[in-house]
Amino acid sequence: MSFDISQAVHYHLGHFPPARLDLARLMQPLLGATSALARYDQMLSGLHNSELFLAPLRGQEAVVSSRMEGTISTLDEILQLEAEFGEDDVNASHEFRSDAIETALYRRALNTAQLRMEQGQSLSESLLKSIHRQLLSFGRGANKSPGAYKREQNYIGERGSRQVSFVPIAPEHLPVGMESLFRLISDESMPVLLRTALAHAEFEALHPFEDGNGRVGRMLITLMLWQGKVIAAPHFYISRYFEDHKDEYLERLRKVSAENDWDGWCLFFLAAVEQQAVRNLEAARAISDFYAEMKPIFAELLASKYAVAALDYLFTNPVFSNSRFTRNASIPVQTAARFTRVLLQEGLLQTVREASGRRSAMYRFEPLMRQVRV
Repeated sequence: MSFDISQAVHYHLGHFPPARLDLARLMQPLLGATSALARYDQMLSGLHNSELFLAPLRGQEAVVSSRMEGTISTLDEILQLEAEFGEDDVNASHEFRSDAIETALYRRALNTAQLRMEQGQSLSESLLKSIHRQLLSFGRGANKSPGAYKREQNYIGERGSRQVSFVPIAPEHLPVGMESLFRLISDESMPVLLRTALAHAEFEALHPFEDGNGRVGRMLITLMLWQGKVIAAPHFYISRYFEDHKDEYLERLRKVSAENDWDGWCLFFLAAVEQQAVRNLEAARAISDFYAEMKPIFAELLASKYAVAALDYLFTNPVFSNSRFTRNASIPVQTAARFTRVLLQEGLLQTVREASGRRSAMYRFEPLMRQVRV
């Protein structure tokens, strides 16, 4: 298939990193974004378990980031898939749509990156390749060299159209481009938020993989903010803002190459961080408040020292199979079975699937799902 590149913007070869940024113009937005992010992180740091409260938000990020690339799934779908397979090979499932499996792999790739960085691996080309390999292990991208850089020129344009809007860096220049990118990522003389802004734009312009660049590029934002200690845990999700402002997002990225307008991109990015930090703070606070509301209710209904363990499990796994609940919630089997019956009777759980043969019943903690659905 031939492409029309007559109107396309081409990669800014030789113009990264930018020679200068207008720091006077960027200072106030930088302070605003830093302050909003600090308030969000302070709230997370005050939680006894940020992983517990923000597991649903990570699911949201997976859904929205994948949706930006045309992969349409719902939070319910990916949570049902993970409830069915857990850490097993989700690729083996023929019961779920490929879009849902691809989205679940996004979430899993981000979890894997977090684990490897906690174990001491730095944010590197090797880590990005491993993220990409996992992300594209199933579905439409599985035949597009998972974990390997592109060997042929790729193009950006509307899906299904021959009209190209942007031509990324040529494969022969990519090694030097990636080296420059990671040199900037490790340059601690620059504020982390500005580094992250430049790195995301550059990664998208390099478009180093055949497929999956957008999703990996958005993961890079969270991982850079975490590595730079701007956030205490890798729980900052920005895809919703980019989706809501998608036309401006794409135009700002294009202008980096077309007009060398790094300042305009940085202003957009800093506004995105500030506004999404406020939004994430509100979402995390709402989930935390809901947890506090549910705690005495569970204690009264379940009348057991394991009531909090059950509540914690449901917040981390709002869709779950009964067999996994009884096996993984650190609750005696008979007690867990009683909990399920009580919560069903009280309407706090809804049945997703009845038990059938060797297959366990599946349930949904609907009050939490109503709060976190995209």
